[in-house]
Amino acid sequence: MAIATKPMTFEDYLNYDDGTDTRYELDDGILIAMPPESDLNNQIASFLFATFLQLGIPYYHLRIGAQIAVGGKRATAREPDFMVLSEEAAIALDGAKQSLITHEMPPPLLVVEVVSPQQENRDYRYKRTEYAGRHIPEYWIVDPIAQKVTVLEWVDGLYEDRAYQVSEVVVSSAFSDLELTAEQILGAGR
Repeated sequence: MAIATKPMTFEDYLNYDDGTDTRYELDDGILIAMPPESDLNNQIASFLFATFLQLGIPYYHLRIGAQIAVGGKRATAREPDFMVLSEEAAIALDGAKQSLITHEMPPPLLVVEVVSPQQENRDYRYKRTEYAGRHIPEYWIVDPIAQKVTVLEWVDGLYEDRAYQVSEVVVSSAFSDLELTAEQILGAGR
């Protein structure tokens, strides 16, 4: 549901506080109230958080509920289900008023979106373009509906993608020690 009647800037968005716990994304300058996250999405994001922690990734590099500024006609900020930050991005975010990776900050190493019903276009098309604009090295689309995990890797200015299903081991260039199957990731929500 759109909230603001006139387009907002990032500065407006950073300073916006309606006194509630409502989560928002900024989509081409329009403030959009986000529905509560599904339990499935939360469980998959939590599973990934724990998995990357076990890989030895420092906890302060791992984010659930953080946002990233992306390109669009107007100001746009997305809230992926899970992110892994580089050391530089974690330092840049340290002490920020809001957990928002701005255009001036380095992009995350990995962004993960868990597809919700009727949101397939947002995750497969729109966010793919937006995250490509930030040159995010890896973008994962975890799709419980289609029962697949798609890994998009930034190669020579474009995303190359590969889909994994069932017992296939998800291959990550950024995290070569990762040994997860699509089934393990998708099954985290059960």
